[in-house]
Amino acid sequence: MEGQERKGTTTIGLLAKDGVVLAAERRATLGYLVANKETQKIFQIQPHLWLTTAGSVADAQVLVRIMKVQTNLYQIDRGVPMTVSAAATLLSNILHENKIFPYYVQLLLGGYDTEPRLYSLDALGSVLPEKAVATGSGSPIAYGVLEEYYKEGKGIEENVNIAVKALKAAMQRDVMSGNGIDVVTITKKGPKLIKYELKDLEKM
Repeated sequence: MEGQERKGTTTIGLLAKDGVVLAAERRATLGYLVANKETQKIFQIQPHLWLTTAGSVADAQVLVRIMKVQTNLYQIDRGVPMTVSAAATLLSNILHENKIFPYYVQLLLGGYDTEPRLYSLDALGSVLPEKAVATGSGSPIAYGVLEEYYKEGKGIEENVNIAVKALKAAMQRDVMSGNGIDVVTITKKGPKLIKYELKDLEKM
């Protein structure tokens, strides 16, 4: 994750015909020192709503806590889960309200309500719908893979393979990215977490 203390990451978001794929590697760095090899960069906000984080670790953790609380309160008050687009607007408002002293983050928000949805958000609160997106220090490398392999209309499994391929490429060239991959798929049936260790990636 990028920030004053820990810098560098690669996260991926892909919109499939039947769901959303979010993926991230696990390395956190302190300059050129690997500070942590098991850093969590994908967070469940609600079962149907997940967030990837790049940027300041502390800022990301605070935003995850805020989003969990606000979406829980919404569901208690309304009796229904918050939609993905409403959650994106809420998160955008939080970021924009703090733009004078911003949260140093770049976020991907993905989920499934009536259909799969994926958004990217920056530190000032800009929110954009996405189909294939990468964030972090390894994103230029990952984008090279996404541009070649991502196509609209592919299913979850195909998009998982594309996300892993993009992250593998980033991990091979970006010193700030590495140490395994976490992937979350969110479909109408719910979320599924897949973990790839380095030994698994060597066989792929």
